[in-house]
Amino acid sequence: MTAAGFTPHRVVVLLLAPVIGFDATIPSMVFSQATDDDGRPLYDIRFAGLTTGPVGTLSDFMLTPGHGPEALAEADTVLIPGTRMPEVRYGGVYPDNLRAALEQVRPGTRMVSICTGAFALAAAGILDGRPATTHWDKADDFRRMYPAVDLDEGVLFVDDGDVLTSAGLAAGIDLCLHIIRRDHGTRVANRVAKYCVVPPWRDGGQAQFIDAAVPEIDSSSTASVRDWARHNLTEPLTVAQLAERAHMSVRTFNRRFSEETGDTPAVWVRKQRLHLARELLETRDLPVDEVAHLSGLVTGSNLRHQLRTHLGTSPTHYRRMFQGR
Repeated sequence: MTAAGFTPHRVVVLLLAPVIGFDATIPSMVFSQATDDDGRPLYDIRFAGLTTGPVGTLSDFMLTPGHGPEALAEADTVLIPGTRMPEVRYGGVYPDNLRAALEQVRPGTRMVSICTGAFALAAAGILDGRPATTHWDKADDFRRMYPAVDLDEGVLFVDDGDVLTSAGLAAGIDLCLHIIRRDHGTRVANRVAKYCVVPPWRDGGQAQFIDAAVPEIDSSSTASVRDWARHNLTEPLTVAQLAERAHMSVRTFNRRFSEETGDTPAVWVRKQRLHLARELLETRDLPVDEVAHLSGLVTGSNLRHQLRTHLGTSPTHYRRMFQGR
């Protein structure tokens, strides 16, 4: 416990050999940069293995955790990075050493996976009947071994309350930033993203990377139009308006936009407006109708509808969650 009774949220990263080295470094890099306005760390990050010995990676280095599985008993969040642990990744088996480790996790602990770490959560039955994601390239294997999981390989991450999963590799950064945002609000998450030199959120999902050629960045890109739209969310932003600004036909614009973002223009615009509305609710004491106007959602009733539909909450309750802490 630190000064004034403040206790950082403890994240224990469970390394399962062979671990994906990149995935294993994400939680420490991202969560360690999250601080409150007084500079106090908001997270205590610890690494654990099934033993205290070195854990092999898929590259030419080893990781030596500071703790054994007993550390899981003190975790507020347990995070499992990507792994090729043979039993869970290829056999659909829940091995005894992993079972013994996870039995130490306290009820109510938040469970998180990055990339193929979802295979370990699935083997333990934690994902049964729940939505989840993993690396798109491993989706067929996942479905074959864990049919009880509602897998969606088209998204960057899935937040199912106390269980969260991310898509492959860099999507783990998106998920960790989302967790910080959920725990402490947009301002803290944005500070972390700025330090890590990554966007606070990414448009679209991993569907845009699956079996698709990377669009050439040229005069036919929709990037400049998207940037303009983000700064003009109170405009109508119809497909026809955006296509005209991009000097494209509506048909070409729709196709190009979906290739580059993974979303239709209408869905993308709604996401941008909802994101801005959430940020305004978190950081400013504006009337609901004004938040709706500034974010392009026009009316308070539409803002309430969008929050209820996509987040299951109301503007008042959402604001209270962040400003009342």
